Amino acid sequence: MIDKREARLRRAAQTRRRIHEQKAVRLAVHRTNQHIYAQIFSADGAQVLASASTAEKEVRGQVPHGGNRAAATLVGKRIAEKARRLGIEAVAFDRGGYRYHGRVKALAEAAREGGLKF
Repeated sequence: MIDKREARLRRAAQTRRRIHEQKAVRLAVHRTNQHIYAQIFSADGAQVLASASTAEKEVRGQVPHGGNRAAATLVGKRIAEKARRLGIEAVAFDRGGYRYHGRVKALAEAAREGGLKF
């Protein structure tokens, strides 16, 4: 029998395979109860080009709790800003097997508002 975590990881792997075939720069999201993390990977997946999370000192000073939608919105804006500085405009969104809902959705919408296209 497959448990909840294994099912999420299976969905995530399927998405990563599809993005790898497209040879696209990938915006990956990981969430825990306490924090949310976003990383931009190169098209071959070998290098992290930019990252943002609620565990960063600058972000922790702005939001009291890293596990909510307000914090995810802030991380989305930061990752979009860092990507723009690197000249990255379009990415493939890798939600890591999580549902496009709540914090994951808030991060994605904030990244789009920040100028990323996906």
